[in-house]
Amino acid sequence: ERKPGEKVRTDRRDAKKLAKLLRNGDLTPVYIPPASDEAVRDVCRARTDAVDDLTRTKQRLKAFLLRNGYRPQGANWSQKHMRYLRELVLADGNQKIVLEEYLQAIDTGIERVARLEAKMFELLEGWEWKEVADALKGFQVVAAMITISELGDLTRFKHPRQLMGFLGLVPSEDSTGTRRRQGAITKCGNSHARWLLIESAQAYRNTPKVSAKLSKRQEGQSGAVKALSWRAQDRLSGRYRRLKLRGKRENKVIVAVARELCAFIWELHQLMGDDLPASTQTHRNP
Repeated sequence: ERKPGEKVRTDRRDAKKLAKLLRNGDLTPVYIPPASDEAVRDVCRARTDAVDDLTRTKQRLKAFLLRNGYRPQGANWSQKHMRYLRELVLADGNQKIVLEEYLQAIDTGIERVARLEAKMFELLEGWEWKEVADALKGFQVVAAMITISELGDLTRFKHPRQLMGFLGLVPSEDSTGTRRRQGAITKCGNSHARWLLIESAQAYRNTPKVSAKLSKRQEGQSGAVKALSWRAQDRLSGRYRRLKLRGKRENKVIVAVARELCAFIWELHQLMGDDLPASTQTHRNP
């Protein structure tokens, strides 16, 4: 930082300022992920972009059909729905060309998402964070890989509240004296990870249970990891219900649940910290 009237800037002056800031504890360390984590993160983000493009194409096709008075048959994008679209006869031949272009774009988008997901699974096998991703399979492998690749090593956060603040899930505040005023969440930090956690938090609307699919995903996990998974389900589902009974709006409830979900992810990372490979331990403790 420079004062408004300070017009001279040299490397020597910058070095002195940095030394003073370091002495006063005003410098914040920055986590630099290794190249392997950045590569996984890029593939995860490419998969998210592919899903967004596919969703937009589907929305455009639905809007085109509604403009022309056609209603879908069957659940959206099910086999019955796609068969209906492929067999649909439109009044004008030019409109049929538009329909076919949209259908081909959807097929291409589905193949693109599948290729990127296959690449993610391939990278997962040799990734140093594989054990943590396997433990996070409670909200699917793709979501686990995106979360870990975006957040990196969570042991750099001494308390889960620091992780919540890093993700911008804490309320903004403008308080002074006896007055306390809190506003919307700060939305600081990694927006991609924040979006994913909010999407994942919506699953806690449901009653907690260990389904057959979840039991299969938990095969090979330790008893401590399974216990943490169940405690998270029970706690977050209960919190969702209590907040709804208090009359809170849906978006506030989901954000509150996502904020607590951060704490469970942080606890899981701490729980598995001693079991991580030596290469990971190296850049955990430089």
